[in-house]
Amino acid sequence: MVGKLLLRGMLVGLVAGLLAFAFARVYGEPQVDKAIAFEEQQAQAAGEAPEPEMVSRATQAGIGLATGVLVYGAALGGLFSLVFAYAYGRLGSLGPRGTSALLALLGFLAVIVVPSLKYPANPPAVGNPETIAYRTELFFIMIVISIAAMVAAVGLAQRLWSRLGAWNASIVAGLAFLVVFALVKAALPDINEVPENFSATVLWQFRVASLGIQLVLWT
Repeated sequence: MVGKLLLRGMLVGLVAGLLAFAFARVYGEPQVDKAIAFEEQQAQAAGEAPEPEMVSRATQAGIGLATGVLVYGAALGGLFSLVFAYAYGRLGSLGPRGTSALLALLGFLAVIVVPSLKYPANPPAVGNPETIAYRTELFFIMIVISIAAMVAAVGLAQRLWSRLGAWNASIVAGLAFLVVFALVKAALPDINEVPENFSATVLWQFRVASLGIQLVLWT
């Protein structure tokens, strides 16, 4: 049973990956091209020699992007199916569709939205290459804390369900999650490596596109 559910989840993830790839090609890649052009202009202004292109831009935006998104989509779909198998029947009287919708919403908030509020996505030209490992570590720390806080919030809501009712218990749990997020957001260091002369429009559009890609996958 779980094996079939896992396979179905991965297949659905592949379909979501195809849709996300199409979205990324239309809305994300133009912003990446603009960011790369900015990076090249900065290097030229500084008198630096252009770096050799190990992989062509067309390959990166084509087969490279497709492979990455499809693998990510399949993995996400498989993982989601396993979480669904565990959660189904444990979230009140919700049926399969209701359970899936709730898990997708909570997962999207915990894994994507909340970490992005602290460390939003940046295009290739933004950020110091020497701090990539540090920035990645902080981002994953934020994801882990966010997921743990969301799981704790769901557990709190279930414990308060009988005393406060479903609606009030959910509100209390949601507020508790927001408090944890606010404390963690204040405790973790800020990272602001966006060049002053980088286009705010390109930065905003890239971040919106990145969030849109994830929304397509999680939907």
